[in-house]
Amino acid sequence: MTSQHEIARRMGLPVHPPKVEVFDLRAGTNTDPKGHERTVDEFRLTSAGLYVAREVVDHHRFAALETWLLPAVGLRLTRWRLHPGLRPNQDEYLDVADIEQDGDVWRTRDLYLDIELHRGRAAELVDVDEYTAAVAAGLLDGPAAQRALRTAHVAADGLARNGYDSAAWLREHGIEVSWRDQPTEHRLPEQRNPPPSR
Repeated sequence: MTSQHEIARRMGLPVHPPKVEVFDLRAGTNTDPKGHERTVDEFRLTSAGLYVAREVVDHHRFAALETWLLPAVGLRLTRWRLHPGLRPNQDEYLDVADIEQDGDVWRTRDLYLDIELHRGRAAELVDVDEYTAAVAAGLLDGPAAQRALRTAHVAADGLARNGYDSAAWLREHGIEVSWRDQPTEHRLPEQRNPPPSR
């Protein structure tokens, strides 16, 4: 499978094209930017957006991920589960992204800028070099570039005002997210993991 960096090299670009991922609720799959289709363990559909949990295959650090696609704030919020013995580099990772839904299919288009969140301590804006190279190469048009900057600025400011607590900041926007074993508004009925009995 051709990687994003190989595509960029062949096109003579200094950075890879925007990464696109597809989440198919009916099929129960997540197709990553390289075209690999992964089985999803759990989807949750709520008024906030779409929650996805799946194993990570053949990665030296990550064993699994939980991620929220949050279209109202233009972010994908992720928590990683690491292989035993490894220490996390951050508590949560926020990708600035365009998020679209078409029926049972959700798509994300990464806008290069990301935030590494260290809960209660700091939020670090990363991949600025990729963002500036993508803008210079014409991989992001003006509106997308402005949208990415505005989204990253609003998120970083909001996280700082809320003590670097993503849940507290998201509540300012009327967004509630939950993670494994927490209650949810609506779990898709075809998923393998039923809601806990009460």
